[in-house]
Parts: sequence; C-alpha cells; structure tokens
Amino acid sequence: MALDNPQQNLPQHDVPQDNLPEGDLPGGGLPQEASTQDDLFAEQFQAIVANVGQAILGKHEVLELAATCLLAEGHLLIEDAPGVGKTSLAKALAITVQAEFGRIQFTPDLLPTDVVGATIWNRVANTLDFQPGPVFSGIIVADEINRASPKTQSALLEAMAERQVTVDGTTHHLPRPFMVIATQNPLEHEGTYPLPESQLDRFMMRIEVGYPSAQAELDILDAHSVNSPLDSLRPVLDSQAVATLADHAASVFTAPGIRRYLVQIANATRQHPSLVLGMSTRATLALQQASRVRAAAQGRDYVLPDDIKELAVPVLAHRLMLSPQARAQGTPGARIVDEIMGSVATPVG
Repeated sequence: MALDNPQQNLPQHDVPQDNLPEGDLPGGGLPQEASTQDDLFAEQFQAIVANVGQAILGKHEVLELAATCLLAEGHLLIEDAPGVGKTSLAKALAITVQAEFGRIQFTPDLLPTDVVGATIWNRVANTLDFQPGPVFSGIIVADEINRASPKTQSALLEAMAERQVTVDGTTHHLPRPFMVIATQNPLEHEGTYPLPESQLDRFMMRIEVGYPSAQAELDILDAHSVNSPLDSLRPVLDSQAVATLADHAASVFTAPGIRRYLVQIANATRQHPSLVLGMSTRATLALQQASRVRAAAQGRDYVLPDDIKELAVPVLAHRLMLSPQARAQGTPGARIVDEIMGSVATPVG
C-alpha cells in the first residue's frame, strides 16, 4: 500500500496445510506460484530498500536485512565501529515508512524512566499524568546500548517482547510498527555492561554495516558535499502499509518439512560441543518469520530451505553462548552456525 493508493490491501493467503503430504516442499503443484499480491509485496519491499539506499550507499545486503527485520516485526542489533552509518540507517528507515523516529543515548546515568516515561503530578489539574518516554516512537535508535546499566537495559525488555510498557501498574501499548535498532561499539569495553543473553535473544538479528567500498565512499563524499541525503528523503509507504505487509508475510506458507528442518537446526545447536547455550524457541520462531519475509520479498508465498540458510547467521549467531574452550580459541559464532547448517540435512520434496 503506497501513499498514492491508500486503499490497496494485501489479502492474506490461507493455505490448508492439512492437505499437504508430510515432508513435501513447495513446488511441483503444492502452493501456487507467486500471485499478484506476492509480486506487490516484492515490489514494495524493494521500494523500501531502494529508498533507504539513497542515504546509505553501497550496502544493499545490509539494507535488505534491515527491511526484512522491520517487516518481520523484529528488533535489530548493529555492532560496528563508530561513523559507519548506523544511526543514519535507522533515520532513513523511519522516514521511508513514515514512522516517528526516536533516539535514546544510553549512558551510565540513564534511568529506566528516561526510556519508558514516568507519571508526574499535575499541580493545575490535581491529577497524575503519564509522560511517555522516547520508547513510544515507531523506530527507536538505542545508541550504544551497552553503556547503560543492566537496570536501564531491562527497561526495554517488556517493550521489545510485548510491545507495551507498564508504569505504576498501568499498561501502555506501543505503536505499530515498533522497532528497536540498538547499536554498540565492539572495540571499546571500558565502562560498558555486556548485554545479557535474555536481552540478546530479543533481537531478531545482529548485523554489521562495515566500511564502504572505495567507490561507495567516493559517492558518499559527493552526496554529502552540500546537504545530507536524509534531508531530501521522502516516504514511500505509511505505517498502515507496513502493518499490512507484515500481516501478509506472517501468512506465507511454511511446509511441515520446513518446520521440521527448523526444529532440527535448533536441536543441533543445543547438542553442539562448542556451545553451552543453543537456540531458544524464540530464536526458532524468529528464523521462521524472517524466512517468510524473505520468501515474500522474492515473490513467493512459501518458504524454501535457502531462505533459512541465507538468514541463519544474522538471526542465530548472537544468540549462541560459546563454551570457554571455543571462546579461548576465538571461534566466531558465525562459523559455528555455518557448521550446524552444513550438518543438518536439507529437506527435499
């Protein structure tokens, strides 16, 4: 649903799973080929990526992952060096989908009420009024989230998991879309509080932006010579359109064989000798939902094993707790994810 056609909707697909033989994959006459609605999803997905790409040059794959996370209604952790465009990416994404943008600069003295808001006495009306915090924005940048105390970090837990906050016994619902894009610097560790596993597990993906190529950096110098590209960026969708796209992605068909594949991957992480903590059930659900968005973005109404393989590292690597021996050897989580994906048999139809 683009802004110039606000009445256009994406109907959901209700594919009867009970009529499909166990283990069969899409194709060969099971779910139908990409329909007009699936093509429309793919077009609007690419419109989001292209629009954000006007401000973030040379990072098409990173932008696709960010758009996938948004439409899967997940949260994003960007771990990278300062100055590579983490905050600009979040601002461009908020402008693209007409979402209110909020920024929280996490510091050691930040309080939970600075994040979620507080109830304040109104002397004029003699009432207690709730003053919402920046968490009530649509897309929020939690800048350098690991610099705040664990108590303040946990203030985001309810918001990220349940899309609501409770202050003084009153529950306040957050807008839709609601996405937290948290950043942290992997190089500086003094004065930081590492994110606990429970917090990391609430981020659907962790990605790195990385430095641009030489040509992309030349283009950035030219694009920023007078004004920032963010100043001329215009929305291509509205918040209602994003909600409709997210609903459509949630209806993408996942065959029984694909679901078993997800469970086998989860079990493999829980038995891997280099891990002391494998995938949670939340991680399995996140991988399924992200794979549905990727399938829809390619014009399909069914998930393929390749969708899961492409998203396994950004969705899973940050959730796995390495054993002391693996940490001592410097084994990256991404390598273990690749090992696990290679050890689990790919389902075939």
